[in-house]
Amino acid sequence: MRRDSFLKSLAALAAVGALPLSARANANIKMMIPANPGGGWDTTGRALGKAMQEAGVAASVTYENKGGAAGAIGLAQFYNATKGDGNALMVMGAVMLGGIITGKPPVSVSQVTPVARLTSEFNVFVLPENSPFKTMKDVVEQMKKDPGSVKWGGGSRGSTEHIAAAMIAREVGVDPSKINYVPFRGGGEATAAILGGNVTVGGSGYSEFQQYIEAGKMKPIGVTSEKRLKGVNVPTLVEQGINVVIGNWRGVYAAAGITAAQRQALTDLVVKATKTKAWTEALEKNNWTPALLTGKPFEDFVDNDFAGLRATMVKAGMI
Repeated sequence: MRRDSFLKSLAALAAVGALPLSARANANIKMMIPANPGGGWDTTGRALGKAMQEAGVAASVTYENKGGAAGAIGLAQFYNATKGDGNALMVMGAVMLGGIITGKPPVSVSQVTPVARLTSEFNVFVLPENSPFKTMKDVVEQMKKDPGSVKWGGGSRGSTEHIAAAMIAREVGVDPSKINYVPFRGGGEATAAILGGNVTVGGSGYSEFQQYIEAGKMKPIGVTSEKRLKGVNVPTLVEQGINVVIGNWRGVYAAAGITAAQRQALTDLVVKATKTKAWTEALEKNNWTPALLTGKPFEDFVDNDFAGLRATMVKAGMI
């Protein structure tokens, strides 16, 4: 084959996304973020995109936010719009699994392609600055008196903070089905509700509330980890006599119907991005724990976590 014919063939293959990403220096990545701006998935997706560009594996990254139903709305759009697209990625995580369990949407995460787990993070519960309560004990005592009077604000139904709130209720002798949980479509909405005093207590990953905690606009009253978070002086729920430990994790999936080569190329791209200075800085800034996992081990992890979350939710009286 003549050199000019060969180059034309390469260009044609690249145009339809048939070449591995490693052979396409100008790959344009499309990132679906199935949540509104301002939350953990949004921050993760944009941090990963920045790291991809720093690593030189993506010429550009475009983002689309589509919030609602614990990511199920964005998931459905991603599934329908990107089949076979080797340049498409979607941010997801434990919250999406919980939403699928509770909501039973028409499109499940099993219909798209697993790529990598990226981070893990524990939830923190906070009070608004002007709250009459001071501690988790105060919140629990009020919940025992009148469960509906305590508004728990956080991500979509089935999110880890929703599950944690139900677990707290169960541990302190309150019927989990009676908790007053207010779901929001994204971290930005939840944050605004907490700052405005529209919920009694809010929950999310520490990174989402960090700047407000440090500014004194939110008071942290408990984290869902076994031990206190590094550099964060917030008591665990376990320390306070509430035996609740639950973690959150975030990762990325690819489109349905891609080839094994396309999946491997995307996996390599993500792994390279996690080795950049930009990604390291994002981990430190957001207090994320690196938890990279790819391939079959990641698939198995998702299956096991899905089963574990379902069992926890059954035990907590949520389903």
